[in-house]
Amino acid sequence: MKLAMIQMNSQPDRARNLAQAVHFMEQAVHDAHPDLIVLPEHFDWSGGTPEQKLLAADDLPGGEAYRIVSAFAAKHQVWVHAGSMLERVPGDTKIYNTTVIFNGSGKEVGRYRKIHLFDITTPSGRRYGESETVMPGSNLLVYTLYGLRIGCAICYDLRFSNLFWELAKREVDVMILPAAFTAETGRDHWEVLCRARAIEFQTYFVACGQWGSYPSADGTERSSFGDSLVCDPWGRVIARAPEGVGYICAELHSDAIERARKLIPMAAHRKSLSSCGSCHRLHIPPTG
Repeated sequence: MKLAMIQMNSQPDRARNLAQAVHFMEQAVHDAHPDLIVLPEHFDWSGGTPEQKLLAADDLPGGEAYRIVSAFAAKHQVWVHAGSMLERVPGDTKIYNTTVIFNGSGKEVGRYRKIHLFDITTPSGRRYGESETVMPGSNLLVYTLYGLRIGCAICYDLRFSNLFWELAKREVDVMILPAAFTAETGRDHWEVLCRARAIEFQTYFVACGQWGSYPSADGTERSSFGDSLVCDPWGRVIARAPEGVGYICAELHSDAIERARKLIPMAAHRKSLSSCGSCHRLHIPPTG
C-alpha cells in the first residue's frame, strides 16, 4: 500500500488551510497515485483564541472541511485519513478533536476522537490547555485497507503506550498519528517515541505533523515541530519530511510486518501482569 503524508502549516484561517490541504493532496495524487492520504492534526484550523476555536468547530458530518475532503476522496477515488477537525458537539460548550476516515467513494468509514488532551506547561513556561475547549474521546478506531488493519491516535496520545497496547490487542498492522507536536518537546521526544511505538508493537508507525509557527491566543507565536515520518516494524525511519510544507510518500508492505514478528515473536512471549499481595517493596536504607 502506498500512502502520502501532507505536512502543513495551518493557521486560524480555514479557507487558507483547506486550500493548502487540497493543493498538496492534488500534487500527491498527480505525482504518486497513493492509496491513502494522511493529513495532520488541526489541518482545518490551528491557533487563535479559544473563542475563535469554538466558533470554527463544525458539525460532523457536514461542515466545510468535511465536505471538501469527502468530495476530494470521491473525485480521485483515494482514501483520506483526515488528520483532525474541530467537531461541534450539539448542546455542549466544548468540542472534540476528531479524525475522520473517508473511503475512495468519499464516504465516512469511521471517526476517532482524541483521548489524551494536551494540558501541560513546557520547560520554557508556555502553557497549553487543550481541555479548556476540547472534550476527550473514549473509543478506539481500527479500519482495514488493502488487507492492513490501521489503528488511530492523535498527537499527545503518542506518549501513552497503553493506548497502543489496546490497538495491538486488536491486531493492527499500521498506526497512524496526525499531530501538531510542539517544537520544544519534539526536538527531544518525537522521533524516539515514534520509533519506540513501531518497535514495541511491530507495526508501521505513520506520524504526520504540522510544521512552523502560528499565532496563539495571546498573539505570540508558537511553533510546531514538523518532521513527519514513517517507521517500519523494525523501527527504522523509511520516510521523513524536510523542513517546510509539502508531501512525502512511503510504501507499506505486509511481508515487512510478518518478517519482524517472526524474528522476534513478541506476541507469543508477552505476559499479562497483575499485582499480587506477595510482592515485596525494595527497602533502601538511608545514607549519611
